[in-house]
Amino acid sequence: MSRSIVIHGHYYQPPREDPWLEEIQLQPTAAPFHDWNERIDSECYRPITAARVLDAGGHIARIVNTLAYTSFNFGPTLLTWMERASPETYDAVREADKVSAARLGGHGNAMAQAYHHTILPLASRRDKTTEVRWGIADFLDRFGRRPEGMWLPETAVDDETLDVLAEEGIRYTILAPHQVTAPPARGLPGLYRTSNGREIAIFVYDGPLSHGIAFGNLLRDGAAWAARLTDGLDEEDAAQDTVQDAATEQPELLSMATDGETYGHHHRFGEMALAKVVDTLERRRDVRMENFASFLARHPARTPVSLVTPSAWSCTHGVERWRADCGCGASTTSPSQQWRAPFREAMQQLADGVHAVFERDASAYFSDPWEARNQYVSDGFAERGLDVRARELLEMERNTLRLFTSCAWFFDDLDRLEPLQIMRYAARAIELAGAEGPALEERLLAHLAEAASSDPDAGTARDIYLRKAKNVSASLAGA
Repeated sequence: MSRSIVIHGHYYQPPREDPWLEEIQLQPTAAPFHDWNERIDSECYRPITAARVLDAGGHIARIVNTLAYTSFNFGPTLLTWMERASPETYDAVREADKVSAARLGGHGNAMAQAYHHTILPLASRRDKTTEVRWGIADFLDRFGRRPEGMWLPETAVDDETLDVLAEEGIRYTILAPHQVTAPPARGLPGLYRTSNGREIAIFVYDGPLSHGIAFGNLLRDGAAWAARLTDGLDEEDAAQDTVQDAATEQPELLSMATDGETYGHHHRFGEMALAKVVDTLERRRDVRMENFASFLARHPARTPVSLVTPSAWSCTHGVERWRADCGCGASTTSPSQQWRAPFREAMQQLADGVHAVFERDASAYFSDPWEARNQYVSDGFAERGLDVRARELLEMERNTLRLFTSCAWFFDDLDRLEPLQIMRYAARAIELAGAEGPALEERLLAHLAEAASSDPDAGTARDIYLRKAKNVSASLAGA
């Protein structure tokens, strides 16, 4: 008996760049680093590409780029920063995909991700399509191949989301156990058929193992983690059965999925435990460390599955964490998350107004404005000789898509970096809207006034916008 093992890491940071300067401002909470991207790069991203494996005497026996042996996706906004600010790490990420593709018959470890970390079931189909196409275009530009799979932000899913993925040529995605009814046995992929008749494979990761990595004690001992992954296997039997009859093969996949920041940022030296697992499993003859694409190539999805929809991996109430006072949060200190609903309503009404401006004004420059938006991040598109106003309109849409970055609603309170970042995107989109900007802002402020922080000193979202987002815009315009 042999076993395929896939360990997936979802590596992501929200876009932190100032929307006027496209540079990250000083973030004191990330001290002693300049900002949180720098800090997490130092604690996690660089270490996972050069993780130490120690011998019995505690000496370094091997340095492992763990990404060459584990499935992974990096958010496009994070890779955009990394390419400029941490080029050695960026090159190691891309090299890991090449090495794994060479080892696994052309199926690289990297997966794509929908571009902005948007909760896709809450987005319109038009916005879903743009986010997926931007994610594919970014992946193709960085990794030199089309993606086979795509990670859904927060694994948030509904039928239309999977229909868009299938329409754009994505072959598989990954979901949590509670998101699929009756997943196939032995970790095999399920076959989902959308309401429009399109098909896509769904891999369901092992819940207890994934929880043990992220929140349990598996990262305290890499050898114990590896032993748990090989429980029930007999290496000697596998060695004797080197030629296996394909007709009698019973494939088995054991897969895990966690936030990549687990390794080194959330758990110090977690990358070393991961490297120990890689080193141990790579030496065994009864284990195949691979990725979902290589497994799917040998074992196509055949068992039909149904969705629990809408759903996500980090909310027990569907996708309410990103629009309601559902109780899901990072802590239990906040007495209320009632700010979430009016804050989302504020951003949605602004987006609707901006989209109307774009559709009307961009028609003067593009035969199909929405297709022009779909192509905006494609290689070479941004370098085309666009009229200044045409570029402004596309940038207005880019900032509008940024409004729904999931992190703004993920935590417990309004007075944080993440909601502030969203409000700065709102101020920039309003600025680019031109003559209709003031009316759009007036309606936005009315909705923001209904979203109150739990901290009385912080006030409402309207107060925060005027104090920390609008003032930044005004000061830059004056400069």
